[in-house]
Amino acid sequence: MKTQQIVKLKWVALASLLNNTGAAFLWPLTTMYLHDYLRQSLTTAGFVMLIMSIAMMSGNYLGGWLFDHWQQYQTALLGVSLSTIAIFLLIFIHDWPWYAVLITINSFGDGINATIVNSYGAMVSGHTSRYVFNYIYMAFNIGVVIGTLLVGILLPISVVVVFAVATIFYAMLLMLVTLTFNVKLTALKEKAATKHHQHVPKQLHSRWIILVWFILINYITIHLSYSLWESVMAVHMTNMGIPFYAYSMLWTLNGVLIIVGQPLVNKLSPYMRLSTQIIIGIFIFACSFFLLIFARTLGAFVLDFVILTIGEMTSFAGLPAWITQLTNVDEAGHYQGLLNIMMSIGRAIGPLYGGFIIEKGSYQALFLSVFGMMITTLLVICIYLWRLHRLQRHLNFEK
Repeated sequence: MKTQQIVKLKWVALASLLNNTGAAFLWPLTTMYLHDYLRQSLTTAGFVMLIMSIAMMSGNYLGGWLFDHWQQYQTALLGVSLSTIAIFLLIFIHDWPWYAVLITINSFGDGINATIVNSYGAMVSGHTSRYVFNYIYMAFNIGVVIGTLLVGILLPISVVVVFAVATIFYAMLLMLVTLTFNVKLTALKEKAATKHHQHVPKQLHSRWIILVWFILINYITIHLSYSLWESVMAVHMTNMGIPFYAYSMLWTLNGVLIIVGQPLVNKLSPYMRLSTQIIIGIFIFACSFFLLIFARTLGAFVLDFVILTIGEMTSFAGLPAWITQLTNVDEAGHYQGLLNIMMSIGRAIGPLYGGFIIEKGSYQALFLSVFGMMITTLLVICIYLWRLHRLQRHLNFEK
């Protein structure tokens, strides 16, 4: 395969779209398929979902390590091949327990894929990292919208059709990676280092890494909170007499708003520092959970979800770019992998935490607690970032 000279944003974004379209067929399907089709208990389904999350986190970490210490192109091929082979086999072998085994292998491959997409994104030249990751995030959400819509249409026909169409998307991803990801990244690392990464004194590098860890901890609280919308919020809304289809339509609204609004967020770059934009976005996102305390009607939940989506698209897409700015280029795979791991940890903990707090207290106590978590960790980031900027100005002044 001929080695390419540059990483092209359009191919990285298309890889994100294809991977997340294929994945969006499977995650919302798993619990229902295990329970309704394979006659497994909800406890068993929950255990399988936990194993899938662990497999994805393992893939996130391994993908980052291999990207930094092995061959980037071969790592990309490994992840996509595992995902594609597993989903292809599901067309023919989808009974218990083989479904659980193959979906876990697919999740492991998807974990590698997610890290590789972000790591290749950090090497794109010709655009700022802020623009690159906004573009990738928009492609990610288009994939989720396509996948969730198609699985709803195809599942009544046959689950085999679902797996077959998902395989087509993964096969297209494998072809794309094979043809376009064979890039000599070593030649691009110096360019990426000068273009995307901040120029800070060496003695401050360890302090910037501490900031990265504060961001990663905050990211756990964000996705712990977000996972409540994917789990306990359906019960909360139906308990209030709101039909389930109205709850499901909120996710379509979320996807449409992101697809329409993300290009507008890109236009903020000349007017607002990336870190400022992300902090404001996380604050808006956190406030949406505080407002949930007072939501009682469908209109209130729709308004709250719009606020949540504004916060999401203002902050989520920028976080990989901010991590890229704060770390060295030879650490790209490691920290992009950690970002995905923290997301998976939050999503794994969230439903369990939500169920516990509701059982011991109330929905209002749950919403207030996650709001407190996000605001507290965000405040730590703001204070530490302010101190780092002061220290950096002092060092520059001494020079």
